[in-house]
Amino acid sequence: MNNSTVEQTDAPENNKYELLTTDTVKSWDGRTLYRIRALVAITVIGVAAGDLGGYVEAEANLQVYGDAWVSGDAQVSGNARVSGNARVSGDAQVFGDAWVFGNAQVSGNAWVSGNARVFGNAQVYGDAWVSGNARVYGNAWVSGDAQVSLDIHFGWISHVGSEDGTLTWYRSKDGVQVNRGCFYGTLEAFNAAVEETHGDNQTAKEYRCLIDFIKLRSSSWINEETDQEAA
Repeated sequence: MNNSTVEQTDAPENNKYELLTTDTVKSWDGRTLYRIRALVAITVIGVAAGDLGGYVEAEANLQVYGDAWVSGDAQVSGNARVSGNARVSGDAQVFGDAWVFGNAQVSGNAWVSGNARVFGNAQVYGDAWVSGNARVYGNAWVSGDAQVSLDIHFGWISHVGSEDGTLTWYRSKDGVQVNRGCFYGTLEAFNAAVEETHGDNQTAKEYRCLIDFIKLRSSSWINEETDQEAA
């Protein structure tokens, strides 16, 4: 490496990227993070040798082999790891003991922290927060003002609706939010959209069953939050 890069002696040989000492930022908790620069092409995601990526605290944060990448102004720090084919982009932050792997994507202003895991084909974006011991996985899309810190704060089911897609629900600042295809909004708004689009056909009946399930599933944490506010 040249004089503008950080030497790493306690990790496997890194022929994938280098850390630049001439381009650094401070994380939210005061850690020094280094811009990464690709040493080889990662063709599957359109990265060429020499392209700049996002910021990491150390090589332990981003797997030194495979197609995982951090881009934009995204930051990965602490004991957090990005591996497999995962991507962290935009202004996203991954820190603590969090792990993003598989084909997962974290983007926008999203934060993933604590012992959270994001994996599979899951996407976390917007202003979403995934923290604690929460696991977001499968084909789920978590976005907006999501606040997921427990497994019960989130769920998904695939092969639903007229397009055989995935329905995701999760806790947010505004209660239960839903993602389904191009729809994003509250559970109540989703119920109204189902009625407007599908009337009383088979698809509508299936969705209503799922809406009732989501209401029951989310009632535990909604009631818990109400009790805490009243205390």
